[in-house]
Amino acid sequence: MAAYAIFIREGAVTDPEAMAKYQSGNRGGPPNPDMKVHTVYGAMEQLEGEPCDGMVILEFPDMAAAREWYYSEDYQSRVPFRQQAAPYRAFLVQGV
Repeated sequence: MAAYAIFIREGAVTDPEAMAKYQSGNRGGPPNPDMKVHTVYGAMEQLEGEPCDGMVILEFPDMAAAREWYYSEDYQSRVPFRQQAAPYRAFLVQGV
């Protein structure tokens, strides 16, 4: 069953240098064959609740693959740059 990693940026980027370090690591290696990118800060239409500054949605084959990617040494080495750059919430969600 598919699983999704969802990242919600809740405010503007306050540290562009940290964001550049985070993004360069994401784009620097070979693509993850288990990951399908659905959106990276695409146009949004606010329907309910508080607006967010942007959203990323990634699909994985299952929760195990999503966890493996998120908790990998490679990705975890970049997480502090994202957290320093802007306020985020992150989730892993199992699909139906």
